[in-house]
Amino acid sequence: MSDHDTFQHPLTGRYAAKEMRELFGQQKRMGVWRRLWLALAESERELGLGQISQEALAQMRANLDSLDFNAAAEYEKQFRHDVMAHVHAFGDVAPAAKAIIHLGATSCYVTDNADLILMREGLALLLSRLRGVIAAFADFASREADTACVGATHFQVAQLTTVGKRASLWLQDLVADYHELQRIHDEMPLRGVKGTTGTQASFLELFDGDAAKVKKLNEMVCTKMGFARSFAVTGQTYPRKYDYNVLSAVAGIGISAQKLATDIRLLMGLGELDEPFEDKQIGSSAMAYKRNPMRSERVCAISRWLINLPANAAFTAAEQWLERTLDDSANRRMSIPEAFLAADVVLSLLHNIGSGLKANHAVIAARVKRELPLMATEAIIMAAVRAGGDRQQVHEQIRVHSHAAIKRMKEGAPDNDLLSRLAGDATFAKVKDTLDTLLDPARFVGLAPTQTRDYLGGEVKSVLAQGKGTAGDRVEV
Repeated sequence: MSDHDTFQHPLTGRYAAKEMRELFGQQKRMGVWRRLWLALAESERELGLGQISQEALAQMRANLDSLDFNAAAEYEKQFRHDVMAHVHAFGDVAPAAKAIIHLGATSCYVTDNADLILMREGLALLLSRLRGVIAAFADFASREADTACVGATHFQVAQLTTVGKRASLWLQDLVADYHELQRIHDEMPLRGVKGTTGTQASFLELFDGDAAKVKKLNEMVCTKMGFARSFAVTGQTYPRKYDYNVLSAVAGIGISAQKLATDIRLLMGLGELDEPFEDKQIGSSAMAYKRNPMRSERVCAISRWLINLPANAAFTAAEQWLERTLDDSANRRMSIPEAFLAADVVLSLLHNIGSGLKANHAVIAARVKRELPLMATEAIIMAAVRAGGDRQQVHEQIRVHSHAAIKRMKEGAPDNDLLSRLAGDATFAKVKDTLDTLLDPARFVGLAPTQTRDYLGGEVKSVLAQGKGTAGDRVEV
């Protein structure tokens, strides 16, 4: 059957980068299972279990990645148990170890520990991608730090800011995501060696009641798998609320990305920004002139999917009974990989957008010119009062003329004639010759350029110093 005959998940078939797809693939996961079985057997032997031979360990080491999925599938048809199917498949290629693979362990020894290992590796990939995105938008913010633009609150004209300062707001969200992902990555525990209900009773039996050896076994396996610690207590599974914490942090990327991409979509509608557009790219099948914000729209679409995924983890954690139930398994097989794949796609798209984002200076300047006389009215009031005018009278005349100028523009006038109206009013006779000098946009952006450069040189620089960022090998942008 062709791939075209059945449903293919867009995250794996269309969007996500190769590294993240492979991370959550069966080859990688089952390779991790075998490494966990090896770490357990090595540690058990080192702690005195003589029935585990060096030959058994050697055969296990030699076959960590020689996986026969067809054999495992046949075993699973018999046993209706995926872990035992892979125990037997591993035993087939490591016959000297067949009797001791999974000794003392429960299924969650491999499934839960593997999930944590894969999530930590996934976080490392996302952190690298995120550094690449932050670098791309930092370059844009630096270039446009002084570019005055019309600020907006409620999507209505507000005071001026700069294009770079606006980008620094996007960066601040992304940097916050970076720090949260880094914290979770660095602090992530392994489930460890805990047994069927988390009591470690089976391992206490193996070591003839020697609790110190059982504790040491847990520590040794964690160390062999590259973890500094494990959960202090578990049931059969590690606490499923932890999945919610991880997925919430990953979904934070979606929150930041959707806000950023929505801003870009709005600004493209105003003509102020353009995301990358390739030479032969088609914006519309009917309207040949269109340059739709396809990339930003895709970011919003996938981010919305991503933002919803932690709810699965929340409900799953809330539904667990006592030491465990199995109603978590099928859900987690979907929600955890999809969260990492979706975040990977979003970051790849953002890197593409940020690397080619263009500020259309002529359009931005024209909007500033049109709106600036209104924003300059407070400075005009101050100048008129300093020249001897009555503040209340000056304010009233500006109010009247401003409303008239706005009405004229709403009726189709291409320009803002407020200054000419004020120049013709006797109230402003003493300052009319200086009105034009009050319209330098740099007077009205406040500390926006300085704030932008300080932020880029501080928090952003600190993040980028942690390593090179990557864009991701995108399947499709």
